[in-house]
Amino acid sequence: MASLSNPKSTLSPAPPQLSEAPKVADQFYASPQWRALIKQIKEDRGSWCEICGSTNRVIGDHIKEIKDGGSPLDPANIRLLCIGHHNEKTHREKKRRLTRIL
Repeated sequence: MASLSNPKSTLSPAPPQLSEAPKVADQFYASPQWRALIKQIKEDRGSWCEICGSTNRVIGDHIKEIKDGGSPLDPANIRLLCIGHHNEKTHREKKRRLTRIL
């Protein structure tokens, strides 16, 4: 029985995948005012996700984003979310903004 040989490929390697640039947080979120507000909200409400109750990586999230006219330091415009729910919400809002532009 004859053995099969592997012919040399004439295809070039696939180009590297392009990816989105990593998100860089706005300087506002490093400000003493924002940090103090989130600390106070966590003390008042408890440090858990307001959607699922997770206590893992809970962060402050603007209900109405600043880009959409939301108040940056109004506690009524901030809810506490785990990183997963925050990322879902941010993705959904980004998609909504892009759809609105098109």
